[in-house]
Amino acid sequence: MSQQTAPSHTAPSGLGELIRIAEAQPLSPACDHFYFLRHGQTGRNALRIFQAVDEPLSELGLQQAARAAGLLAGEPISTVVCSDARRAHDTAYTVATTLKLVPAAQAALRERNFGALIGTSSANIDWACEPEGGETLTQFVARTRGALDTALRLPAPVLVVAHGGTLYALAALLGVPVDVGLLGNAQPLRFERRGPTWAVTPLLRQADGDAALA
Repeated sequence: MSQQTAPSHTAPSGLGELIRIAEAQPLSPACDHFYFLRHGQTGRNALRIFQAVDEPLSELGLQQAARAAGLLAGEPISTVVCSDARRAHDTAYTVATTLKLVPAAQAALRERNFGALIGTSSANIDWACEPEGGETLTQFVARTRGALDTALRLPAPVLVVAHGGTLYALAALLGVPVDVGLLGNAQPLRFERRGPTWAVTPLLRQADGDAALA
């Protein structure tokens, strides 16, 4: 078993700016619920380094993807849509195979392009930065909003498999506060509309739920 451990999660600098941008163009899906899954861990996740699209899952990431597949196996998912980045696509393929579905890969669901920062430390990430050769925050939110809007129009319920940045943008676009505890690799989340507002709930094994209550 891999000895890598998941990196700790803290709210990144510039998150307020992301929320401000998203609030100006909120997302209004017609569905009443859907699922979201961040990809499994990679070697560069563990080291807190900005990643390229071809970064593979680590041994632990493969295990996390398999665990997520088990958690999602009983959910009535009709469509799996994923980022075409290797780490997201491989996670989605593991889950979709269990669900007897084929994931649809979309380049528009990729993580934000951090340009010249790729390969450098992301430990002190500032989402409001404008990296050379990369996307501005406004560009990233607009791209992600369009991709999510398209994905959530597909036969429901939909599972979206993408990235941590995608999750931050999604939550902001729906007006949902994101607890950093929900950002773990391959943690399945259920988004559900309750009246006019959206809420997010993690899917847990019984043992996980018991531990959370202890």
